[in-house]
Amino acid sequence: MSKQINVALIGNPNTGKTSVFNALTGLNQKVGNYPGITVEKKEGVCKLPRGVKAHIIDLPGTYSLNASSLDENVVIELLLNKTDKDFPDIAVVVSDVENLKRNLLLFTQIKDLEIPTLLVINMADRMHYKGISLDIDYLEKHLKTKIALISTRKKLGIEDLKNLISHYKDLPVTPCLHASEIDKAYFDSLRKAFPNQLLYKLWLVITQDVNFGKTDRNEIEAVANFKTKSKTDLKRLQQKETIKRYQFINNVLKQGQTIDASQAKDLRTKLDRVLTHKVWGYLIFFVILLTIFQAIYDWSSVPMDFIDTAFASLSEWAKSQLPNGAFTNLLAEGIIPGLGGIVIFIPQIAFLFLFISVLEESGYMSRVVFLMDRVMRRFGLSGKSVVPLISGTACAIPAIMATRNIESWKERLITILVTPFTTCSARLPVYLIIISLVIPDGRFFGLGYQALTLMLLYLIGFGAAVFSAYLLNKILKIKSRTFFVVEMPNYKLPLLKNVALTVVEKTKSFVYGAGKIILAISIILWFLASYGPGDNFNNAENIIKTEYASQNITDDELQQKIASHKLEHSFIGLTGRSIEPAIRPLGYDWKIGIAIVSSFAAREVFVGTLATIYSVGSDDEATIKNRMAAEVNPILGGPLFTFASGISLLLFYAFAMQCMSTLAIVKRETNSWKWPLLQLGIMSSFAYIIALIAFQILK
Repeated sequence: MSKQINVALIGNPNTGKTSVFNALTGLNQKVGNYPGITVEKKEGVCKLPRGVKAHIIDLPGTYSLNASSLDENVVIELLLNKTDKDFPDIAVVVSDVENLKRNLLLFTQIKDLEIPTLLVINMADRMHYKGISLDIDYLEKHLKTKIALISTRKKLGIEDLKNLISHYKDLPVTPCLHASEIDKAYFDSLRKAFPNQLLYKLWLVITQDVNFGKTDRNEIEAVANFKTKSKTDLKRLQQKETIKRYQFINNVLKQGQTIDASQAKDLRTKLDRVLTHKVWGYLIFFVILLTIFQAIYDWSSVPMDFIDTAFASLSEWAKSQLPNGAFTNLLAEGIIPGLGGIVIFIPQIAFLFLFISVLEESGYMSRVVFLMDRVMRRFGLSGKSVVPLISGTACAIPAIMATRNIESWKERLITILVTPFTTCSARLPVYLIIISLVIPDGRFFGLGYQALTLMLLYLIGFGAAVFSAYLLNKILKIKSRTFFVVEMPNYKLPLLKNVALTVVEKTKSFVYGAGKIILAISIILWFLASYGPGDNFNNAENIIKTEYASQNITDDELQQKIASHKLEHSFIGLTGRSIEPAIRPLGYDWKIGIAIVSSFAAREVFVGTLATIYSVGSDDEATIKNRMAAEVNPILGGPLFTFASGISLLLFYAFAMQCMSTLAIVKRETNSWKWPLLQLGIMSSFAYIIALIAFQILK
């Protein structure tokens, strides 16, 4: 049996840490959360030389061990806790060749923890382009480590990196410098008070909000003849420590790094001047969004039509080939149509993640954050709030987790409360099916009406989030002040492997997450739609035959009316009828009401629910879209999904808080039920009123 070692990937944001992680692990990776907190955790497995297997954990990006946010605390607490199952045998610090000076601060701190530490210098392919040369032998000697010079883009140095990781026991654990010299007397007294503890660990426990082992701040303060310093003094010492580390780094890089400015060929300044321009910047971003939404429609139409037809045929095949009975009906009318209602949207969701990944990988998304800070400030938010609002287009849950980087509690709370207005990928199936039913196929200046409608819904969601933030900023009496700082990474061509892995992982996560819920709900809905109480359901055949005895109708029409009567008097039909009076003014019938209620589990369940309801008792091979288009309004006559009812439904989903998981995460992040319940009540009421007004005006 091969030995497994723990490898911690650590580094500043934008150093290419994710690219290194992907290069080492490939598809052998999974995403979860750290125990007890909602910070994303990426883990993977990598085979190393000599039969060694590495368990690689990709830690959140951090600039130093002086933590300023909750996700940075994750890094410190893991590095301090030797009893943690993920405690690293080796720390791999990933740095960027263009920002080596800044990246080495974190490296020197980790070296003080006496963990075997390997320095990875990434983006080596840009050295010639930027006029950079490195004396690796000199750097290794003075930084007291081994260095892996790699390029994930060109796939250079990855095997060397694996080899160095497998020989982690050969790495020196001695610190690069003696940081305790910033206050010799204080650190000597600390060393005497705790002779069996590592000095730098003690320093981190005193200055950070973390604990390790059996030693914490209370014990330090309780030790006789030892006095801890005030917060002001500790801050001053931290600053001295940072200055001392940078002095050391500067001295090393004077000899170990040479930069020939005349060789640096940099288009970055010129591009930034255009992409962050106060007029052209917004215009370019708007054009990019238009292009994305048009592409989502145009590129995915063929695979979507194929999937839609395939599931309709599969359902029909199950009915014709399998023996009659409850299981066949469950499979053909419940499970297959329910899953078809989510699988059909895989192409469009994959394309959405593809475009978001390309924007992030290229470095453009950071420019969008910087650009939007000018807008956000006027509404009581900082540019950092844009990251959750934009990442909310994928899912509100990780977007709300991303607010942990916002230092101000007021800004963080407002961002948490307004992020669910952003159109997430779970709303996409609802939007797409309704838009295809009620918006015509025509084009305006080459842009489809349907793509323009989709983009408008995204802008409405973002606008609602920003306007809500403005109101909350005025209402909430929480005093706080923060400054906006964002790093602008270099522009680069997105790595195909990284983009592909992101699309596969995110789409898989969406389908598995939604698929489990839809499968469970489809089974429940099928049961509720296939059975019912009383004679109206049990004697449906006799009732319909008697009612239509005098009319000349075909057997197919008779069976359809029997199925319709049964559905109406089933458990789900009776439930739907009870809520129909409340939703009828919005242009919805009881079937849509059931879909709205069931989609509280997850918004994307809406389409799967209707697919299941419309399939029960139906023998035709029509697709989901065709069945929905054929629905008749029981009150007004004519199609149920008209322009008025369709727009009403789109606006309802644009504003409603239809997501149980998001409510749970808001409760966890705010540590109170007050905020999620207010969120649910206000957003749902607002959605109902807007949908009501829209239908009454447009009908």
